Amino acid sequence: MQAKEIIRILIVDDHAIVREGLKQILSDDEKLVVQGEAETAAEAIRLTRDKDFDLVLLDISLPDRNGLELLEALKKAHPKLSVLMLSMYRETQYAVRAIKSGASGYLNKQSAPDQLVSAIKQVVTGRKYITPSVAEALALEISVGKDTLPHESLSNREFQTLCLLASGKPVSAIADKLSLSVKTVSMYRTRLLEKMHLKNNAELTHYAIRHGLVE
Repeated sequence: MQAKEIIRILIVDDHAIVREGLKQILSDDEKLVVQGEAETAAEAIRLTRDKDFDLVLLDISLPDRNGLELLEALKKAHPKLSVLMLSMYRETQYAVRAIKSGASGYLNKQSAPDQLVSAIKQVVTGRKYITPSVAEALALEISVGKDTLPHESLSNREFQTLCLLASGKPVSAIADKLSLSVKTVSMYRTRLLEKMHLKNNAELTHYAIRHGLVE
């Protein structure tokens, strides 16, 4: 697939200062045009329904819906739409899961501006943008077999609950962050503990640290 003359971009991030910073970076290249901004998943879905975009820059942490869930919804509605995940979370946490869910690439927000521009231009041609650390993680997963590690069997929502619990957040705070009821988050907690054969939050936290899922 040939590179596009103009790349129409939708930025999905709930922080205005981040969106402004991204627009400033992208404005240095005349081929990159930001044609839409969204701070919620609902707004992103509406914009992609009303306008044509070549690429979505998508954060994982959104106020109304997990970014991985939004990614799946966008790819289902627009299979050819390129989605580049841009998150503060380390690649070891979400990169492989994002790629498997349909993302064209994954970048940490601390990446250099020129790396972001290169990634955008690469994924809109139909290719994946994989950093060396993500490539290593993907290779490791292939070599040891699919879903060998217990956390790989979790749904995206369960995995997000795991990371938040392991970072020390109480169920009530997680419920608020994910816009869910405490009962629902407690259900996710129970389910993920059962799937991973863990007994409590202490074992869960130890597991997450050992596998690099939290700092």
